[in-house]
Order: sequence, then C-alpha cells, then structure tokens
Amino acid sequence: MGAVAVVPFPQRRRLGAPDLTRLARLVPTRRSLLVAAAAVGAAGLLYLVARETPLFAVRSIEVTGVRGPAAVHVRAALRPLEGTSLLALHVSDVDDRLAAVPEVRSATYDRAFPNTLRVVVVPEQPVAVVREGAAAWLVSTRGRVLNTLAHGERRGLPRIWLARRVDVAVGETLAPDDGGRAAAALALARRAGFRARIRDVMVTDGTLVFGLRSGLDLRLGTDDDLALKLAVAERILPLVRGSAYLDVSLPSRPVAGSPPPPTAPTNVQVVGRG
Repeated sequence: MGAVAVVPFPQRRRLGAPDLTRLARLVPTRRSLLVAAAAVGAAGLLYLVARETPLFAVRSIEVTGVRGPAAVHVRAALRPLEGTSLLALHVSDVDDRLAAVPEVRSATYDRAFPNTLRVVVVPEQPVAVVREGAAAWLVSTRGRVLNTLAHGERRGLPRIWLARRVDVAVGETLAPDDGGRAAAALALARRAGFRARIRDVMVTDGTLVFGLRSGLDLRLGTDDDLALKLAVAERILPLVRGSAYLDVSLPSRPVAGSPPPPTAPTNVQVVGRG
C-alpha cells in the first residue's frame, strides 16, 4: 500500500469581533482636537487682524496692458482702493471701478504682498472714427465710444458716417443702427485679414457698403455670410480695377461696374463706364 499524502485546505477565516484597540488608535484624542481647534482659531484671528490693520494696505498700483492716457485713467479709477487691505479686496472692487474706463475691455488683478496691487488690462481695440457733422469719436471693435477726437485725427482709421442725429457719449456702446453694425463689420474684416484699405463705412437702406480708398464701393448687403463675402471680394478686386462698385451681396454671383447692378445677376460682370 502506497503512502498517503494529506493536503490541508485553507481554513475559512472566521469573522470575529472587531479589534476595538486598533480602532481606538484611529480616533483623535480630545487633546489633539483642542490643539487643532486652537490652531484654526488663531489663524482666523490673525486673518481678521491683518484685514483690519494697515499691514497689508494697498500703497502702490501697478498697471500693465495699457500705456499713456489709458494707463492714467486706470490708475485714477483705482486710486480709491489705496489704503484698502489686500486681504479685504474683492474682484468687484476692481471690476466696478474699471467698468467706467472706456479704454478697458477687461482686467484681472493680483495681490503682491505686502502692499502692491497688480492689474493686467485687456484694452479695447480702436477700429473706426464715427463722424456726425463736425463731431468725431474713436470707436472700438465692440462699438464702444472711447473718446472724442479733433477734426482730422486718426486719419488711418475708416470713418463711420451717421446718417441721422444720434446722441453719442464716451463710454457708451453704439446701437446697431447707430454705427454699431458698421463697427462690428469692420471688426470682422480685421479678424478675417481683409487687406483692402477701407476709407469709410455706410449703411444705406439696410445695405452695408465699404468705401475703399481705391475709390470703389464694396456693397456687402446684409451681415449674413459677411466673412465669405469679404473673401470673395478680395479675390475679385484685382480683376475689377477702375470699376465704381463691386456688389457681393450674393457671393455666388458678384457684380462689378459703373451703372446700378442688374436685379438678377447671373455671373461676374465688369461693366465699362458710360
């Protein structure tokens, strides 16, 4: 008879009572709780003291992102914050004051302890000069009125001619029918990289017209597919030199020439001057 081998099976672990001694070690002691509470209280007390004392009061304001008069206007708007504790400063404290500065599109700030407030400004981008009679204003890509201008200033920017009497105020945003639509169109042309030099912009009977410095009127129609219309116009402009107008209100059927365009254009037509 051969040898018999006995292989022991692992025994199922019996669930016994929990080790209360080990669990007790995980529970914080009363003393540790008191020490933690004291530390939190001390930190809170120090924070309150720092908020109410001049230890971290704003004594200097650093402004980046704008220069010249715009930077002066930003510092003037923020000057009431001098003496305020950096710990007590809120985003609204900065935003509310800079909202009244026309040159500021947006801004962020940082606390540079112990006494410096650092403000980074994203400025408005001038896009045109709005003209109403002899009066002129500088306007941003968002249609915000940045400041008044003397006659002849900013000659390099397109002019937006207001067709009727409009109350224009620095810091306000032009309504679409009062120059805002024209400003938005110029902003889109800039983003799209439209290279033709624009002399002025007018909206006549709902039709948007770019007067180019070459003397040609670029008729764009409505604002629909404006980027496409500008791309089509840029391709065609070298082919229609000497024409009085280029109508791309229907970008699939542009028309160029001197007399009024036909009502149902079928293709690109270069019409001689009559």
